[in-house]
Amino acid sequence: MRLQDQVAVVTGGSRGIGKAICQAFAAEGAKVAIVYRGSQEAAAQLAQELQSMGREAQAWQVDVADTAAVMKCAEEIHQKWGRVDILVNNAGIIKDGLFMQMDPANWKDVINTNLGGTFNFSRAVVEWMFRQRKGRVINISSVAADRVNRGQANYVASKGAINAFTKALAIELASRGVTVNAIAPGFIETDMSETVRNMAGDAIKKMIPMRRYGKPEDIAKVAVFLASDDSAYITGQVVTVDGGLGLGVMAG
Repeated sequence: MRLQDQVAVVTGGSRGIGKAICQAFAAEGAKVAIVYRGSQEAAAQLAQELQSMGREAQAWQVDVADTAAVMKCAEEIHQKWGRVDILVNNAGIIKDGLFMQMDPANWKDVINTNLGGTFNFSRAVVEWMFRQRKGRVINISSVAADRVNRGQANYVASKGAINAFTKALAIELASRGVTVNAIAPGFIETDMSETVRNMAGDAIKKMIPMRRYGKPEDIAKVAVFLASDDSAYITGQVVTVDGGLGLGVMAG
């Protein structure tokens, strides 16, 4: 098992991509901290599922935008397992709207959760990785950072900043054996993307050469690779997982 006995923290871990990553990490032998904000029942069920696999797993409820709460959560995880080896910054929200009508509160919420949450949890755990001389930080970005859509100025800004943050942090931590990479999913079958997928119908699929939406498991498999020793010489990269969407061609 590639992640045997390693401690993994996954934010936004109770549903969608985060849930799939938790399941994939547990299957590879990791101890999993499931961090969630509102889906308490889903988080508890997932923790029980992972425990039934013979893995150590526990759910922590925290708003990743709350710096003090994140620090407290990270300390509790560290006290329970004595280390943190892998951090997946997956928690994110969407509050779309045309910029001219965008409520400033929606701008702040998206930036504070998506980008601020990534900063908060990274700041809370990378010092331990630095001391261990080994660690993996994986930030979940989006193809929207480069392939922008109308009405997503806040979301696009947060994901573009995450890409830049990934590269900057990678430089600072590389000498201590800590890698920092990002995964940029395309259209994935999750609750978050459901509204957009329903509105666009088959039009989006015509833009994807592989002619299908991605599944959370497609992202989880890449996360396992980036969390494992197989990727030890990869850092500061944004790995796009979009079925070829970024190639800019129309599927025939």
